[in-house]
Amino acid sequence: MHMEHSFSDLFLKVILERSMRIQADLVDQLFNSSEKRLARILLLMAEFDQSGEREQYIPKVSQEILAEMVGTTRSRVSFFMNRFRKLGFIEYNGRIKVHRSLLNAVLLDRLPGHNPESSAVLASSRSGS
Repeated sequence: MHMEHSFSDLFLKVILERSMRIQADLVDQLFNSSEKRLARILLLMAEFDQSGEREQYIPKVSQEILAEMVGTTRSRVSFFMNRFRKLGFIEYNGRIKVHRSLLNAVLLDRLPGHNPESSAVLASSRSGS
């Protein structure tokens, strides 16, 4: 590695990217709901983190595998997938097609049932009681 600088640069880049991804996954697991974690996983699988403009099909994956990735049960994943489908965030008939609207909902923190202001109000009212 000392003699192959281009290889060592590439190796270091891959290690740093992997480390950053693991840190992001840990923060996601600690601070986000299972619904938001599922949305993030679907977006990562659809590669929306890259500059692609079109809506993406993700590789074929079962709800059991998604549940393991999210850290929840298959029935919760099924519930969230049905909600995402009703809201037009995804389509699925065998394969899952993720729409850009899911990315917008996650970025703007506008998933159903998620309202940061109301959560803060509820938390402060409970602590004041």
